[in-house]
Formats: sequence, C-alpha cells, structure tokens
Amino acid sequence: MDMKNIRSQFPILDQEVNGRPLVYLDSAATSQKPLSVIESVERYYREYNSNVHRGVHTLGTKATDGFEGARDKVRKFINAASREEVIFSRGTTTSLNIVATSYGRAFCKEGDEIVISYMEHHSNLIPWQQVAKVTGATLKYIPLQKDGTLNLEDVEKTITDRTKIVAITHVSNVLGTINPIKEIAKIAHAKGAVIVVDGAQAAPHIKVDVQDLDVDFYAFSSHKMCGPTGIGVLYGKKDLLEQMEPVEFGGEMIDFVNLYDSTWKELPWKFEAGTPSIAQAIGLGAAIDFLEEIGMDNIHQHEYDLVEYALKKLSEIEGVTIFGPLDASKKGGVVTFNIDGVHPHDVSTALDMEGIAIRAGHHCAQPLMKVLNQTATARASFYLYNTKEDIDALADGLVKAKEFFSNVF
Repeated sequence: MDMKNIRSQFPILDQEVNGRPLVYLDSAATSQKPLSVIESVERYYREYNSNVHRGVHTLGTKATDGFEGARDKVRKFINAASREEVIFSRGTTTSLNIVATSYGRAFCKEGDEIVISYMEHHSNLIPWQQVAKVTGATLKYIPLQKDGTLNLEDVEKTITDRTKIVAITHVSNVLGTINPIKEIAKIAHAKGAVIVVDGAQAAPHIKVDVQDLDVDFYAFSSHKMCGPTGIGVLYGKKDLLEQMEPVEFGGEMIDFVNLYDSTWKELPWKFEAGTPSIAQAIGLGAAIDFLEEIGMDNIHQHEYDLVEYALKKLSEIEGVTIFGPLDASKKGGVVTFNIDGVHPHDVSTALDMEGIAIRAGHHCAQPLMKVLNQTATARASFYLYNTKEDIDALADGLVKAKEFFSNVF
C-alpha cells in the first residue's frame, strides 16, 4: 500500500492538535473521510439535490440513480444474492433494532432462547434484552475465554434446540476478537436458529461475503468505513425479510393506502419509510469505490501489521495491561489497554496533549467491562491511513503519561 498517497487523500489528517501533528487512533468510533467521499456528497448538494423515486424530472432521476446505484455497490461489496436483500438504515444500531423488533418479537415466545456473547456492543445486547422481556424468551451468554475469544465447544453447548436467535459480533469493538462467524452460523442453523451479525467493526476492515458466511442478517455502518454518518446497511436473506413486517410506516414504503388498511412495497423499500439519507448513500457508494480500489485484503494485511507492531510496542511498557487476544491473527485493528494506577480518561487526556486521539471509557460494552473487572479501558484503533510511526507516537505518549502520573501521585 502506498501510505503517502493514501494519507494525502484524507485532508483532516494534515493538521496539528495542541501544537503536535494529529495522530488519529479512534477509527473504531468513526473513520476519517477521503476527498472522493467528501466531494461526492458535495456534488450531490451542488448539482442534483432532489428527492428520490417519486420524481420523474432530470434531477430526481439522477438522484435516484445515485441512491439506488449505491445499493448495487453494497450488494456487490458484501456479495448479497440480490439488491432486494440490502436495506438502508440509519446505522448498525437501527439495523439491529429492525431485526429485533420485526423478527425477534414475531418469532420468539416464552421458553425460546436468544444466545449472545459477553463481548457485544450495547447495540447488539439491549434490543435482545427487550425482545426477551416482551416475549418471555431467555437470554443466554456464550462463555468468554481468558484470551478474549470464543470456544466453538462452548458455542455448541450454549446453542440448543430451544435457541431461535444467535446474535454475535463479527469483530469485538473492545477486544478486537475476530469471531468464527461461518462456524457459528453452521452450529446455529443445525439447531434451527437464525444468526444475526453485528458487522460494524468488520465490514470496514476485512472482506465480507454474506453468502459464504451463510449469515441470516448482517448489519454495518457507513461512517466506520470512510463514508458519511447517518446511514447504515441491514442485509437479510430474502425469504426472512419477506416474512417480516415493517417497523416504520409512512411515505416511500407503501403500495396502496385505503381508509382502514394499507399494503407495502416490495423489498427493499418496505423497510425504508420516509425520505431516505440520499447524500449519505451516495457518499457510502463513493466510500466503497475507494476501499475496493485499495483492496480489502490489502487493508486487512496492513492492519494486521499495525496490530502486531502495536502489541509488541505496548507490551514492552511496564504497567500496561492489554485486553483481548495477543495474537494479531485473531484480532481486528483494535488494541485495548490500561496503565496500572492511571485512569483511562487521564491517559486519553494526556495523549490528546500530544496530538494523539484515542478512546477511553466502557465503549458501550458495560457487561464486558465487568467480565474484565474494569470500570473503563483505553482503546487505540487503526485503519488504512495509520502507520507504524503513529504507533511509535502512541507508545512514547504512554511512557510520558505513565511518568507524569507516577510523579503526581
């Protein structure tokens, strides 16, 4: 990968923060945007801003072509069987809530089981808590190994003939663990369950083939993969989506409306009520073009090299505890850690004074924090525009922070 050329396409990286060159290590929260994406959104607003589907004038047609063209790009990007299986939403959270509300509440009942893991983001935990409360189903957790991975034997023991839904993250936003989704899907299907995958931390970083994985639902967000905020994707197998009722009602998703009843449009539009995020979809399409030009396998290899280097550098600092797998081949582009005796928020503040942006807190994974016996952690997350020099800056900043707080306290 030509890192100099790639970094030059992200204008936000060419700045100083607190008098130091910006080192952005918070891509798991949101990624930065290349010029091609920024310009695609600006071009829509400057040249053909219009609503989609309903108008037959020139601007409306061009906007519709851009919006629906983005759907085709998503279909190809994840290798969905048809464009009807690609639903646009506000993001991963909304996508997962659609499945929980429309499928979970309709197909779960008292005595059924919903299986998740301890490493789930709140977006893939709370919706299932609510389904369990409404339907009387039981929520079950797959045990977590000491290295932050899942054991397939534990998966087989936890998923039973009563399990109706398995909801699992593809890549943990805290531990970085890459879960064996294809194998888990096979176990779930053997027991008659469907599998719902939170792909927010996977789709931007590794090649995703939903047909090869044989997942039933897969959710991810644009803003974590170089695209705009405010739009995400729900992939669902067509036969399942056709069984589900919409969760929002109004314009765009209807076929015929009578005084006391209505019928819905066909897929994918029956789940897309109201004026959609048109500019954002066009920006997402541009982001996919950008990522595919570089190559998802190249991005994954680059992040593997960064993670391997970061694990080595941080493990050399006395008092640093790293959470999750210590084998880079088992991790996405995330390294979560703490420094003995220093609160993660203080670590983040100290690094910010050096121009280094990381994330600190519970990362929307409070149950996992309890398993780790931590109230919060610090997290550095990498993407295609990061370099080993960024990691050197992080390591140097951590040494400075450690020395500073040891003297203060």
